[in-house]
Amino acid sequence: MATMQDVARLAQVSVSTVSYVLTGARPISQATRDKVLAAMAELDYQPNAMARGLASRRSRILGLLLPMDERGLGATETAFVTGAAAAASVAGYHLVLSPIGVGDLDELRRLASQRMLDGALLMEVQLHDPRVDVLRELGLPLVLIGRTADTTDLSYVDIDFDQTVEEAVGHLVALGHRRIVYVNHSAGTIAEGYGPATRTRDAFTIAMTGHGLEPLMIPAEDSAAGGRTALATALRQAPDLTAIIAMNENAVFGLLGELGGRGLSVPDDVSVVSMVTSPQVAELATPALTAMNSPGSALGRIAIETLLRHVDNANGEIHQQLLPCALQVRGSSGPPRTGSNTAGNTGADGDEPTVPSTEAARRRAATRRRA
Repeated sequence: MATMQDVARLAQVSVSTVSYVLTGARPISQATRDKVLAAMAELDYQPNAMARGLASRRSRILGLLLPMDERGLGATETAFVTGAAAAASVAGYHLVLSPIGVGDLDELRRLASQRMLDGALLMEVQLHDPRVDVLRELGLPLVLIGRTADTTDLSYVDIDFDQTVEEAVGHLVALGHRRIVYVNHSAGTIAEGYGPATRTRDAFTIAMTGHGLEPLMIPAEDSAAGGRTALATALRQAPDLTAIIAMNENAVFGLLGELGGRGLSVPDDVSVVSMVTSPQVAELATPALTAMNSPGSALGRIAIETLLRHVDNANGEIHQQLLPCALQVRGSSGPPRTGSNTAGNTGADGDEPTVPSTEAARRRAATRRRA
C-alpha cells in the first residue's frame, strides 16, 4: 500500500507539500498540485480520512446514538441503521453506532466534547429527551429519527403515526371488525415518554372513536412472554375481540403463539395487523403478517442527508418530515367469522346475541380436549 512518502518521492516534492495538497492548509501552485495528484493516481494512494479532514477540522465521522438492551437490533431497527450507513458512506463519512440512551448523559458529554463526531443522529427519542439539550449545549449538529414534544428549531424525520394508525384501523373496519384491541409497548416505556408508544396510543383512540368504536389498548413487555400475557389480558377485558393491532415485534410472535394455544385461528377467529414492521419480519410469521411496513431505510437516508446539511451550514434550514408506513395485506387479516359479535349482532330470534368468534373457538378447543 502506497504511503505519503511514496507519493512525495514520485512527485519530487516534500512530504509536507503532499500534506498541504491533501488538507488545503497552505496554498500550493496548480502545477505542483497537479504533480502530486498525478503521483497519487499512479500509486493508487488512498489518503487517510483524518488527513482529508484536517483543513476543515472534520473527522468525517457521524454518530448514531441508539440505546441498546438485551433485545439487540431487530430487522426493523436495522433498516434505519443500514439506510443511514449507506447514505453516510456515499457522502464520504463513517457512521459509528454508540449505545447512548437518556441515562448516559455524562458519556454523551465526553463523546461530544472530544469533537470526535461531526454530527449526531438520535434514535429511540423520548418526548422530553435530555440528550437533545446536551448536544445543543455543546454545539454539535444533530438530527432526530423521532420527535420530542417541542420540536422548535429541531430537524427530525419520523413516522407519521397518526396516518399509519388510521390506515391500520381503517383496514380492519373495512373488513367488518368492530372490536379491535391495540397491543403497544410496555407500560414503563409509555410512562417514560417514548414517542412512538405515546403517539400511537393517542392515534388509536382518535381513530377508533372516529369510527364510533371503543378503543382498548393493552401494554406488553417487549418479549414473546409479554405478547402471551397481553393476549390473555385482552381476552379478559374484551372476550368478543376479533382483531388485534400490535406495534411490538417481539411480543407479536408470543401473541400469535398464544392465539394458537387457545384454539383460535388467524385470521378466521382473530385478525392481526403488525405496525411499523419490516417485510422480513412480517414474512417470518405463519400466516405472514398483514403489516404497516416501516419506511426505516428511507428515514435513515433522509436523516443523514439532513444532518450533513447542518454540518456544512450550522445555521441551515430546519428540516421536519413525516413518512407514513405502507399497508401490505398478507395472510393474517380477513373478515370476521360469519355470525361473530363484531357489531352487536343478535341471533335469528333477535333476542340473544350470537356467540363471539373467540368464545366459539374456546368452546371448540374445550370440546376437542374432552374428546
